[in-house]
Amino acid sequence: MIQVYKIPPKRKKNFLGNLSATKLLVLMNVVFFVLVSLGLSFYSGFFEYIALKPANIFQLKYLGTFLTSMFMHGGIFHLLVNMFVLFSLGGMMEKIIGKKRFLGFYLISGLIAGLLFVFLSYFFGGTALGERIFGSPLISAVGASGAIFAIAGLFMVLTPKLKFMIIFLPFFSLPAYIMIPLVLFGTWLISSSTSLPIGNTAHFGGFLCGVFYGLYLRKKYPRKTKMLSEHFSK
Repeated sequence: MIQVYKIPPKRKKNFLGNLSATKLLVLMNVVFFVLVSLGLSFYSGFFEYIALKPANIFQLKYLGTFLTSMFMHGGIFHLLVNMFVLFSLGGMMEKIIGKKRFLGFYLISGLIAGLLFVFLSYFFGGTALGERIFGSPLISAVGASGAIFAIAGLFMVLTPKLKFMIIFLPFFSLPAYIMIPLVLFGTWLISSSTSLPIGNTAHFGGFLCGVFYGLYLRKKYPRKTKMLSEHFSK
């Protein structure tokens, strides 16, 4: 008796399903930026529904901006810089901790970064000095920087000796445990002294998320994280 086995049909490849989490996030940021920019060309008030403004949040208005603000940027240059850094750092970190874990970490860190930005600017940004340091509660924020700094903070804990470069200084590199805090607090100092509209508290919130998550992983997987750190210290 001859048994005939049916060959299962090949599953059609799902384009989005086959993308890495990093590429998917970059794609979402670009598409969202284009769509919102088109919407703003017809109605400038549309920005209020997208950007994260502390004064609105404490009136329980536009709470969805905690999420939408993570995928919008304040111009093409802002978008390109953030997406370059996200693609550079995210792809590597995704391979280290896995696709699902990376995606969840990214989104949760971005939301926590937004929460810290709202809280600090609302309660401490009411004076001229406070506004310089913590931002004004009346100024809206957009961008993926909070989540990106979370990835950087995670690198700092898991691979502290991995060399990092500043995007505008490609020939200058330092270990992660030096470069990442240097960029974070250096940017904060420069923007505070020049009144540049940079969401430093969101960056700091994301950075803290990365540090604490990295410490959690080191405690839960001591052998694996030690091997990882030693691999990148060579």
